[in-house]
Amino acid sequence: MAITKKQEVRALSSDEQELVSKSHHPDVQHVSDEELRNLVKLVRERRDRARTEASRRRREMRGKAAPKGAAASRAEEGSKLKLAVLAMAMRRLNSELERRRKMGARLTLIENAHRALELKSESADSRVVPVNSRHAHEGMRSKPSSRRQNLIRPMELGRLRQAAKVAQAKRDNR
Repeated sequence: MAITKKQEVRALSSDEQELVSKSHHPDVQHVSDEELRNLVKLVRERRDRARTEASRRRREMRGKAAPKGAAASRAEEGSKLKLAVLAMAMRRLNSELERRRKMGARLTLIENAHRALELKSESADSRVVPVNSRHAHEGMRSKPSSRRQNLIRPMELGRLRQAAKVAQAKRDNR
């Protein structure tokens, strides 16, 4: 389920709102790599803290743990929503990190391919090709095919195959 901005504002504190707002789409692409890694670290810490708080409240409500305050928690919707908001922010940040990693790998692959092409062209210039070889100079010598030529038209083959199927079906139905 999508979480609206209004719900995010209600669930988070002001410093958490600032962190989560940096994880939304247009803003996350303008963040540097180092800042993105720091942001992931901070949001992960906040998410883990929210997860612990939500589980503690659930245990209090069930009566398995002693209440932290004067009375046990009666509702957990706020902590649940906070956990969901921070988890979504974490998912967005992780996907941005993965996108950047793949883009870097792609660029590295392209650079390596260009370097390999340069090395290949440099080595091809220095290589001497023998004159009497089967390479295309004025044309390659043709090599006859060893496969026999099929003289029956494909349409005729299909017609005969279909006729055999029909005859077999008639025999089977007797």
